[in-house]
Amino acid sequence: MQLTIDAREVQGVRILSLSGRIVAGPECDSVRSFIKEFLANHWNNILLDLANVTRIDSTGIGMLVESVIVTVKEGGQLKLVSLPRLIHNILSTHRLLQAFDIYPTEEEALASFTKPAAVGGP
Repeated sequence: MQLTIDAREVQGVRILSLSGRIVAGPECDSVRSFIKEFLANHWNNILLDLANVTRIDSTGIGMLVESVIVTVKEGGQLKLVSLPRLIHNILSTHRLLQAFDIYPTEEEALASFTKPAAVGGP
């Protein structure tokens, strides 16, 4: 299943709801483009909803890590919500969970943007 991206804004937070595969090629490039556009427009609070991601490869994982680094360098926050077990297990196996601010629900993630960033989750 090809990646589809639904972009929206809630309470000043740009949300990307991703569905399908986050793999090398146009899929990762599309996510990077959205994040670059957000940061270029000073929309520095970004939430990636991964609930409907069915597959991720090493390039996709690298893109997630890169996105957090780039966003923080620009003074922003990038958080993840609704991690499928697949992605949670991959991040855990590679000891990358602590690199992300992760929330189980969109409501909790949105509320966290009013607080200082706490890498590794709530």
